[in-house]
Amino acid sequence: MKNDESRRGRRGGWQVADLPDASDASEWFHGRLPEAWFSAVDVTVDREEILVVGTLAGTDDVSGAEAEGRIGRFRSETKAERIEIALEAQARYQRKVSWGVRLGETEALFTHVAAPVMTRLRQPERRVLDTLVDAGVARSRSDALAWSVRLVGQHADEWLGQLRDAMAEVDKLRGEGPSL
Repeated sequence: MKNDESRRGRRGGWQVADLPDASDASEWFHGRLPEAWFSAVDVTVDREEILVVGTLAGTDDVSGAEAEGRIGRFRSETKAERIEIALEAQARYQRKVSWGVRLGETEALFTHVAAPVMTRLRQPERRVLDTLVDAGVARSRSDALAWSVRLVGQHADEWLGQLRDAMAEVDKLRGEGPSL
């Protein structure tokens, strides 16, 4: 087991204590991916997954079935190499690697993790979920909870970004603090 000093400056509890640092994942993927694949790459990291979404080079005015066709062609033509890159990253960062592609207004995620999240809710929160289920907005409490989280994420995106920036600053200050 790692000592407390090796965990200093890391957010989260025991669940993330032994995960390798993935703060350089974006740079690693930018260096590892073939330059011809994407005009831009977004890399998002959490405890379970690294999501790599690339913007296909070419015209941005492609939409609908043509965009879906180009994305499908890219997916099949690059599968073997994407698997190889994912295996390298998974060994390095100990997280699953998921892929997605963007072309114009069309975005498709090829693979991605749907991680279960356990929670305990009191009756008022359960009633919210049950109302969404009873109204046909969601098929189950689980779907209702996922729907609610997506809705909050859409409407609080700026605030969540500010919160993430503040947490990054706290992590930086922790790392610069005195050691005991």
